[in-house]
Amino acid sequence: MTLPSALFCILLAGTVSAAGAGLSWYVAPTGDDAAPGTLAKPFATVQRAQQAAAAGDTVFLRGGTYAMREDQIASRKGIFASVMVLDKSGTPDQPITYRASPGERPVFDCSLVKPKDQRVSAFLVTGSWLHLQEIEVTGVQVTIKTHTQSICFESQGSHNVFERLALHDGQAIGIYHVRGASNLFLNCDAWNNWDYTSEDGKGGNVDGFGCHPTKGSTGNVFRGCRAWFNSDDGYDCISAQEAVTFEHCWAAYNGLSADGRRLADGNGFKAGGYGSAAANRLPKLFPRHTVRYCLAVRNKNSGFYANHHPGGCDWFNNSAYRNGTDFNLLGRLPDNRTEVDGSGHKLVNNLSYGSRRPLVAIAMSKCELAGNSFTLGLQLSDKDFITLDEAGLVQPRQPDGSLPLLQFLRPAAGSVLIEGGVLYGQSAKVPKPDIGALGR
Repeated sequence: MTLPSALFCILLAGTVSAAGAGLSWYVAPTGDDAAPGTLAKPFATVQRAQQAAAAGDTVFLRGGTYAMREDQIASRKGIFASVMVLDKSGTPDQPITYRASPGERPVFDCSLVKPKDQRVSAFLVTGSWLHLQEIEVTGVQVTIKTHTQSICFESQGSHNVFERLALHDGQAIGIYHVRGASNLFLNCDAWNNWDYTSEDGKGGNVDGFGCHPTKGSTGNVFRGCRAWFNSDDGYDCISAQEAVTFEHCWAAYNGLSADGRRLADGNGFKAGGYGSAAANRLPKLFPRHTVRYCLAVRNKNSGFYANHHPGGCDWFNNSAYRNGTDFNLLGRLPDNRTEVDGSGHKLVNNLSYGSRRPLVAIAMSKCELAGNSFTLGLQLSDKDFITLDEAGLVQPRQPDGSLPLLQFLRPAAGSVLIEGGVLYGQSAKVPKPDIGALGR
């Protein structure tokens, strides 16, 4: 029997996925880009797999270490060097998926990629309708001595899902989003990242996650992510032109090295602000960022920080424990020069415990506050919590990628935190919510 030519090409080049939605392609550390990209004969590089993949296809990354080399840099533009570039898009109903092979762990080690005087991005993602899942990046380097930054995943597309990424032990920001709408950053971890090369070596640009969307880049959400021991901040959305949402995310020990050295800013969640930008460069309407059900623990500076934001933000059901300051709402006037107590904020059902500075720099009469431990005057003690053992914060995730089950800072039976909050947006028929991020 003679096969139709189109079907013959499909069988030769890839494997039809089990779902029948597209082809499956394979990449392995021991692969060959001259191979057909099948399970038996995989490609060697992500770039070769992208060349083969089309909308609806899945690229499976086999386990092992991919020791990246400078001669594999896919794009050099000015001072920017991108090791891998994903610029091919899927479609709304047929995304292109890049994911770990089931039960395996692909690790992209960029420690040998040191292009002279260039900023390094391990992955530059400019395509849209992509799903990136269970990819690990480590060792991303900084080579510039002056003000600079390197990045593990640089996001410039739309409608993408970044899921269960592990970004660690390098000199780079974990995820850095600058343009593109409706991206979901889901259950990702960024830890032990510190730029000890540029400027003063304190790592002032190395956040776990940075989201700085351009005008029109709406709907970007971080959910279920963790950031710890990053040299600057856990989460940062300075200079954002559009609102960003952080929900069910954790930030711990940022601004510190794993051996306790004090490094750069060290805020858990930095929601807003425009640095030293001129007033005429600020957005006409200041974006209202949302931080809800998030946890900030022992960050060097502030757990939750408005960062001189000229407008207000929403802070709902968050928990802060033993940060330098737990909640810091410092603002500026629209001139972006004059510092003032923050106004326009809404703080509901938030918890502060263990800090000498639970709440600072807020114009109380110009904000809405309700159900917060620090405004209700609650006299809390260690007995209000099941445990104050922090070890669970950095334990492995659950098999489905969700955050580990945590007893830390969860209210104990009989605590005044239980049903101590106020209803907002919920049905009046449900019990009042607990105060804080974790609840019972």
